[in-house]
Amino acid sequence: MSAVIIDGKDIAAKVRAQVAAETAELKQQGITPCLAVILVGNNPASVSYVTGKRKALAEAGMADRSILLDEQVTEAELLAQIDALNNDPTVHGILVQLPLPQHINEDKVIMAIRPEKDVDGFHPVNVGNLVIGRPGFLPCTPHGIIVLLRTAGVVTDGARAVVIGRSNIVGKPVSLLLARRDCNCTVTLCHTGTKDLARITKEADILIAAAGRPMTVTADMVKPGAAVIDVGVNRIPDSTKKSGFRLTGDVDYERVKEIASVITPVPGGVGPMTIAMLMQNTLIAARNAAGLAHC
Repeated sequence: MSAVIIDGKDIAAKVRAQVAAETAELKQQGITPCLAVILVGNNPASVSYVTGKRKALAEAGMADRSILLDEQVTEAELLAQIDALNNDPTVHGILVQLPLPQHINEDKVIMAIRPEKDVDGFHPVNVGNLVIGRPGFLPCTPHGIIVLLRTAGVVTDGARAVVIGRSNIVGKPVSLLLARRDCNCTVTLCHTGTKDLARITKEADILIAAAGRPMTVTADMVKPGAAVIDVGVNRIPDSTKKSGFRLTGDVDYERVKEIASVITPVPGGVGPMTIAMLMQNTLIAARNAAGLAHC
């Protein structure tokens, strides 16, 4: 029997609808949640991501203070822009679209955003809060993965979870979220230095692939009945497509879906959740700034 397909688009739509409803209530109190997305240059993937975020802001009824900067902008100019947004009380969230041009230090840029406006959840203060279980912004993709698992009815309590990939954006934080008491998984974090990867993944009740490489997870690496979450977004040349490429994840989807109990597709799985959780974080930032508890 084939796996149940986790519909990330549908789940994300429900999250965004709830955010829109709460935003409407907040606006009745004179507070309009506002997100500033800064895009440097015109990297096609980054432009696409920012376009999606701006569309989500409009649908949620939030204010859009997006800023488009030339690729040659200096680091000092970018930091000055962030400082101005930090000091603008009408802006509740700040997101700088990564990656940045090589002449700009990404760590310095992330550090420049005030933690209370860091809706990406990348600032060390928010990362530290995640580690020790204190309130703070959760990174959007990892949080979205947890919501997908819960909505799909995947039992996490006592489950063996294996995460492939140790990036600061997905691998590390999702490992921490899975290990927290509310998920209560036993977690193994695998990476390029892991030996005998297939032996480890075969033990996973929950397998999360975030390696950034197509076909990282093949059918012989998956335990029958496992929940498989594919975070990868890889562009593969395909002359049959108008764009000249097709998107694929890190998992051999067609074969693995015959073994897993539930699985996310690419596209349409984890991706939509990232923007949905960003909208939720922006709403929380606005409520926090107004001294209101989150609903």
